[in-house]
Amino acid sequence: MADIAFDDQVDITDKVCPLTFVKAKVAIEELDDGEVLAIRMNDGEPVQNVPRSMKEEGHKILKLEDNEDGTYTLYVRKVED
Repeated sequence: MADIAFDDQVDITDKVCPLTFVKAKVAIEELDDGEVLAIRMNDGEPVQNVPRSMKEEGHKILKLEDNEDGTYTLYVRKVED
């Protein structure tokens, strides 16, 4: 695991686009401003799309970590509009 403390986590490895981002978006909306969400996702489309979408929503990407099992964990800090 990364040395990043997070407040909540969501696993979207069982989802396909665009549901990956929808699930991640719902999860981050439930957090308070400044809290960190860890999003576990499959390599490929989600890794390309979810970080970009989170950034477009105005959230801060802290780290994208390769779990070396075909999945990645994205750490995102919630930023209120």
